[in-house]
Amino acid sequence: MAQELVLLCLAAFAAGFIDAIVGGGGLLQTPAILLVLPHYPVATLLGTTKIPSLAGTSIAAYKYSRQVKFNLKVLVACASMAFLAALLGAYSVSMINNQVIKPVILVVLIGVAVYTYFNKQFGIQKHKNHSAAKQVALAATFGLVIGFYDGLIGPGTGSFLILVFIAVLGFDFIGASAHAKMVNLATNLTAILYFSSTGHILFQYALPMAVFNIAGAFFGARLALLKGNKFVRIFFLIVVFGTILKFAFELLKR
Repeated sequence: MAQELVLLCLAAFAAGFIDAIVGGGGLLQTPAILLVLPHYPVATLLGTTKIPSLAGTSIAAYKYSRQVKFNLKVLVACASMAFLAALLGAYSVSMINNQVIKPVILVVLIGVAVYTYFNKQFGIQKHKNHSAAKQVALAATFGLVIGFYDGLIGPGTGSFLILVFIAVLGFDFIGASAHAKMVNLATNLTAILYFSSTGHILFQYALPMAVFNIAGAFFGARLALLKGNKFVRIFFLIVVFGTILKFAFELLKR
């Protein structure tokens, strides 16, 4: 168990670091636990990763909150809808074949990567002057969509949230990352409630991983705030590209 725990804690640290900057930490943490603990049910392993994810996201959100001014109306609308939709998504896992959805997600991610790469000002400066009511309505709508996706499939949720806050609501990368972290808190909490109620969390692994995820998130958020929007933009592209590779690999091996 000691060797397994060391590997998982290292993966949790890296996941917390990446997730604090642009989301996508699950791309490291989830495959790692599936490889290291293959003898456990997949649902149990997914549930176990939610504890460190929540812990790291909480630290990142706190770090951002000290330097970023949150739009509370937008945040509450998005987070509350994401919370409810994630519950529905988790419940729907057994009824909807997410293999049908993954090709669509892959195409969307490729489009996001291409657009972000060629549009050098994307997420660097704030833009779009929506009315307060329209901002709240848009935030609630996309909170529903992304929350449901997070409960149903999961990988790339943080990147999609950042994309929405930038492309739809007009935030810069730092502001988008900060708000995305707060919404991620809601969806992670949903997952923990769901998985813990069904006995699918290995606390002997989850709690040590949470400590290392917190450490990674602390340094990741600090680096993002120090380096600014251009650095986060580069990290965003790297994580989106990694997500594309993951989806493409899963589709090709079918």
